[in-house]
Amino acid sequence: MDIQDQDATARWEALGSRDARSRGTAMEHISQEVMRRVESIGPIPATVPSPLATAGHPTSDLNDILARLLMLSKRCPFDDVRERCVWLLQNVQDFGVRIPRPLGNGPSRFIPEKEILQVSKVDPRTQSIFEDAFAALGRLDNISLVMGFHPQYLESFLRTQHYLLQMDGPLSLHYRHYIGIMAAARHQCSYLVNLHVNDFLQVGGDSKWLNGLDGAPQKLQALGELNKILAHRPWLLTKAHIEHLLKAEEHSWSLAELIHAVVLLTHYHSLASFTFGCGITPEIHSDGGHTFRPPSLSQYCVCDIANGNGHGHLEERRGNHQVSEVSGEVEVLMERMKQLQECRDEEEASQEEMATRFEREKTESMLVATAEDEECVPSRDVSRHFEDPSYGYKDFSRRGEHVPTFRVQDYSWEDHGYSLVNRLYPDVGQLLDEKFQMAYNLTYNTMAMHKDVDTTMLRRAIWNYIHCMFGIRYDDYDYGEINQLLDRSFKVYIKTMVCSPEKTTKRMYESFWRQFQHSEKVHVNLLLMEARMQAELLYALRAITRYMT
Repeated sequence: MDIQDQDATARWEALGSRDARSRGTAMEHISQEVMRRVESIGPIPATVPSPLATAGHPTSDLNDILARLLMLSKRCPFDDVRERCVWLLQNVQDFGVRIPRPLGNGPSRFIPEKEILQVSKVDPRTQSIFEDAFAALGRLDNISLVMGFHPQYLESFLRTQHYLLQMDGPLSLHYRHYIGIMAAARHQCSYLVNLHVNDFLQVGGDSKWLNGLDGAPQKLQALGELNKILAHRPWLLTKAHIEHLLKAEEHSWSLAELIHAVVLLTHYHSLASFTFGCGITPEIHSDGGHTFRPPSLSQYCVCDIANGNGHGHLEERRGNHQVSEVSGEVEVLMERMKQLQECRDEEEASQEEMATRFEREKTESMLVATAEDEECVPSRDVSRHFEDPSYGYKDFSRRGEHVPTFRVQDYSWEDHGYSLVNRLYPDVGQLLDEKFQMAYNLTYNTMAMHKDVDTTMLRRAIWNYIHCMFGIRYDDYDYGEINQLLDRSFKVYIKTMVCSPEKTTKRMYESFWRQFQHSEKVHVNLLLMEARMQAELLYALRAITRYMT
């Protein structure tokens, strides 16, 4: 990187400073540089269409800068930077150069943008977390914005992710991002793949590796099998898979490196679930997040485009009709919770009956269909980062294969996994444990419009149902409760989001818990993500423990 590039990078980074003067100075330098580039295109007669900076032109990277300014004008947590970027983009447009506009309706296809952006305006803690995240990464990504409904969790999530990607650890920085790409690609999650392709290149990764997994070092290629099994059928993982990676002569992994890789793989498999489950859209400044084409006026009036109205009124009418249809859904669920609590107090099922109920629920969970749509064919852009695209969760259930039972009393996160991770990758066990606990215990004691509700039973049913799908059994839990608390549409959503997240649709998101708030559905998605990550980790860590003993 030459001095000029370093200066430019430093200016963009300074926009994340908490010092207003530093941000102002950086913004002034960026404004001067942008206008210098715009003016070099030359004055544009009014009769000539507004130009784009085209490839091959000396100012070919102007589009990238304008897209970044657009992102900052919408997403920077500092008012002064947002306002200055709006002003600068207007100046560029006044000079006759076409500026980009956002595509889509905010960070999520499922949740109204206004509702997401309102959170940081009313909660100082969320605003502070957003400022810290922006300072660390130079962006406030859409995942963080949606997680902002739950600031306590977001803080724990960002702290863990920062440690895994940027702090001292067994793996080099470019390896970490490449493993993130491999993991996200298993679920065709182009959002996460694109994010980490950029980060991979920024930390000095070799662009040839991005042509396909066969262009990466043998050591990373060998990780492909573990990636595949963990993502889709973790119960098939054995100590032989671990031995294969640890005893590969010059391409061997160390135990510490393997633990780091396993945590990254499970983190990004589960984060892909959250990304699809919340309908996360591309970042404004990346491909698919903006366009330089003028908006089509055939469907909207100009005032609609300016105000971002679109067809919102139609969805509102449809939404009101739905609410009237499902009135009472929450009360029914609350009544069931009350009845189950009373039954618990009156009688306790025998161990044999509890085991039978688990096996029945596990078998039934195999038969729950995921999405109704046709099979997703991964694009070449994503599938080149992994092997065997046909390998997935649904194949085994069609063939009627049996998922063996994994008893938590024999190998648990608390008693076994936590200490193994902490020993080989210090502090990470602690960070993961805090994140699991935060998602599991998070509550505001509300259910839709009802307050002072103990939701412990419901949260435990969701967590244990996900683990049940992976064959994991808690001896002290009555799996008969799951059918009482989770209806079929909710089970379809859970199964799809956890096992085949790329098939999650807006209709599925809307069809479960229709009277609940978006923030409550995001909370459900946090539970699903963390339960899935812990399930994968348990299988991987058990296999590593068996190899070690």
